[in-house]
Amino acid sequence: MSHPLDRAVFNALTTRLAAFATPESDASAVRIDPEVGVFLAAADASPEARRTLTALARRHPGAGLVEREDGPMAEVLPEVAIDRRIALVQMTATALTAGRAEVAVEPLTEADAPEMLALATLTRPGPFRSATHRLGPFVGVKQGGKLVAMAGRRLRVDGFTELSGVCTHPDHRGRGYAAALSRAVVGEILASGEAAFLHAFADHDATIAFYRGLGFEIRARMTYTVLAEAEGDGA
Repeated sequence: MSHPLDRAVFNALTTRLAAFATPESDASAVRIDPEVGVFLAAADASPEARRTLTALARRHPGAGLVEREDGPMAEVLPEVAIDRRIALVQMTATALTAGRAEVAVEPLTEADAPEMLALATLTRPGPFRSATHRLGPFVGVKQGGKLVAMAGRRLRVDGFTELSGVCTHPDHRGRGYAAALSRAVVGEILASGEAAFLHAFADHDATIAFYRGLGFEIRARMTYTVLAEAEGDGA
């Protein structure tokens, strides 16, 4: 059997995050609610799965697929235009390295959603939509009542929860916020009995080194395939 993280998107949207799948999703292919995220995945390479995958991609344009680079589903794509393909690394952690930052970390709520979206739009930590925060919980750092850094959870599969949305406003970088927030989120994941995982751009050496410093190691190389926004009728 394959590892649950080899196909984290499909496994999450058909189990622990099934409530976030679109109504048109079924056992052959799934698409996360466009207000929550961009992810799309097929169960297998069967004609039925490809048809459903294509229909979902056309109905909800701008989707993205994350598959293991050397996996059997790497080339199973919907029949729509591809915008670009991005190399990622998938990293996992079963323990945090020693270290603590004296940073006031606080839970974020629905009332913080507009600021969370604005911060993610500015810093671009990865796909983040108006309701992505509902995959959380998220935590953040505020200065003068304004959100300046955050981190939270995203995909969940058997035994693993994803650290995601880690970002800091450019005017507040270099103060240890990202490390403190990441430690807070990962610490809670580990305390629940699960391991943590994340995805990072494969060519961002500094980002990979940062997460290695927290206790993460590269598990697999992934490909993020971004589909064209123009495909479909947007219904």
